Amino acid sequence: MTRLISNDAEAVAFLTELISIPSFSGQERGAVERFIGEMEMYGAAAEVDGAGNGVAAFGEGPHQLLLLGHIDTVPGIIPVRREGSLLYGRGAVDAKGPLAAMAMAAAQLGARPGWQIVVVGAVEEEAASSRGARYLLERYQPRYCIIGEPSTWSRITLGYKGRLLIDYTLEQPIGHTAGRESGGCEQAAAFWQNLLEYCRAYNHGLDVRFAMLDPSLRRMNSSDDGLTERVEMRIGMRLPPHAPLHELLAQLDIWRGEAELRTHGEEQAYIADKRTPLCAAFLAAIRTAGGQPAFVFKTGTSDMNVVGPLWNCPIAAYGPGDSALDHTPREHIDLREYLRSIEVIKAVLSRLTSAASPA
Repeated sequence: MTRLISNDAEAVAFLTELISIPSFSGQERGAVERFIGEMEMYGAAAEVDGAGNGVAAFGEGPHQLLLLGHIDTVPGIIPVRREGSLLYGRGAVDAKGPLAAMAMAAAQLGARPGWQIVVVGAVEEEAASSRGARYLLERYQPRYCIIGEPSTWSRITLGYKGRLLIDYTLEQPIGHTAGRESGGCEQAAAFWQNLLEYCRAYNHGLDVRFAMLDPSLRRMNSSDDGLTERVEMRIGMRLPPHAPLHELLAQLDIWRGEAELRTHGEEQAYIADKRTPLCAAFLAAIRTAGGQPAFVFKTGTSDMNVVGPLWNCPIAAYGPGDSALDHTPREHIDLREYLRSIEVIKAVLSRLTSAASPA
């Protein structure tokens, strides 16, 4: 039997239940099944697809509007609790809050003539593999796409920087600390310093972070067995549009010396067009709800980097929550903002699916 959403309490309960189920990347099944079960109760045709994504479709028709969120989170258990209007828990902001907001908006709106509205809780977005989003690439060709990521309820995200991960591994015989040869840790530190200097030179004169090369030293370990020493580093690079990637890779090869390098997780930066019916619908909906809309560009990545270039449709990212809380031990969402974002998304969906001739 189809259940209608009658009040805000049900939307809050859905989000609370969703973040109460741990769903670290690669371990999303429990949360996906809960998502599917809830969507079926609201009348969606719901399933777990071949990648493990939760997929819920409302209505049928030649035009497709896809709401793509992700249901996985980074590791770390944050006890789920309420403090006034604040709801704490891993994924409350990144990105079960935006996913739940999209799902509730679609459920409240229901089927629309001539349209299929599809809500996806994708897996492995946080794992740098984007396995769930990549599975969708050849299976959908939406008219419009909304990416569920936190931007606060009154802002629309139009762009994300690219990414490159660099794994550095150096093994060499141990030398005496009084000797002339550089130790493994010193060589690794020199590699990192060379990269920092390269990025500082590239960024000189730039005052917008979205245009800069951003390096981050994510992990560094050293060990030895008395004969051989080993140093490992993982470095993350946030890449601006038109990043000099070939030049950077050539420099990395020079700086590495005897170390081995593995690059992976590469994504190109992506910027969406703001002159689309989708963005116009968001601007109108936010203003109607009493907000002052703004466009933002994020220094991280999202599944927009994956699907945007191939689907080539009007696309934007939207969702409640402060992205400064992503991945932190104090992750929480203001439920008033969450509920307001549902109204915004619902208004956007209504406007786009009411057009006599979709763009």
